[in-house]
Amino acid sequence: MHVWQISSFGIDFLEFAERPEPLLGPGKVMVRGHAVSLNFRDLMMVKGLYNPKLKLPRIPCSDGAGEVVAVGDGVTQWKRGDRVAGIFMQNWIDGPATPAKVKGALGGDVDGMLAEYVVLDENGLVAIPEHLSYQEAATLPCAAVTAWNALRAGEVKPGGTVLIQGTGGVSLFALQFARLKGAKVLGISGSHDKLSRAYELGLDAGVNYNDVPDWDRWVIEQTGEGVDLVVEVGGLGTLPRSLRALRMGGAIAQVGVLTGATPAEPLPIPAILHKQARLHGIYVGSRQDFMDMNRAIALTQLRPVGEDFPWSHAREVLAKMEEGSHFGKLVMSIA
Repeated sequence: MHVWQISSFGIDFLEFAERPEPLLGPGKVMVRGHAVSLNFRDLMMVKGLYNPKLKLPRIPCSDGAGEVVAVGDGVTQWKRGDRVAGIFMQNWIDGPATPAKVKGALGGDVDGMLAEYVVLDENGLVAIPEHLSYQEAATLPCAAVTAWNALRAGEVKPGGTVLIQGTGGVSLFALQFARLKGAKVLGISGSHDKLSRAYELGLDAGVNYNDVPDWDRWVIEQTGEGVDLVVEVGGLGTLPRSLRALRMGGAIAQVGVLTGATPAEPLPIPAILHKQARLHGIYVGSRQDFMDMNRAIALTQLRPVGEDFPWSHAREVLAKMEEGSHFGKLVMSIA
């Protein structure tokens, strides 16, 4: 079978290689991959920035969807022809996270989904909503589950307010899920065009942070007291302003570190104390979270947003993610 693998770090060194088909053991399921989507983590993994000690070669990418083609002895949950997606962390089935549960992340701890065939434990898969294509379903395992749990951590209710940052996968899923919950959504972006496209998805108000660097002040002007939840994808570069944009008693769901490890300014500790802010780290979620989310997606017929490319363009798609020109998810169809 054909795979893309990290043999040495760097986008240009991502290698298209041939491997034997994986072995199918008891309790295991073989899936023929149809589509894979990219996360920022995948880019960092390929470049060697996520885990410089990553054991190589490694097949990257945590997010993929495909068709069951064979099942091992003892498998009861799946049959040939089932449409499935892999869960991000193969050991996190249900309940709160533990050190043991968060091991086994696809595309990192173990080989990922950027391959013609993968073999996973029967509990490491979920059924995908019937109305979604494989390409749409491939966007769900990391970004969508992360956004789902971010809104749950923020206890978002009808009439509440949510702030999203940018228009990547997590942010747009957070926008779509917040609208399903009847919440008002504000957004910031460095692109007027992307803000216009976000309005089409239900964004209530947006601002270009290049035009309005003090976007936290803009949020207060829009809401009067701040938002109930900030879906924080920036990290240290945006966290201080996120805290100032928060209402008293509000929550920040910290899901990303896109701005790097250098703080733009000192962290305003007094703001955390005065606003009694809740800072909740989100590391994707469990298989049960994924299944709960899929039920909501199926009920509302929600459709993910993204762009599709052939998997032969894997290096180019990674470069597109690096330049940040995409809107929503970047998907690759496996031929």
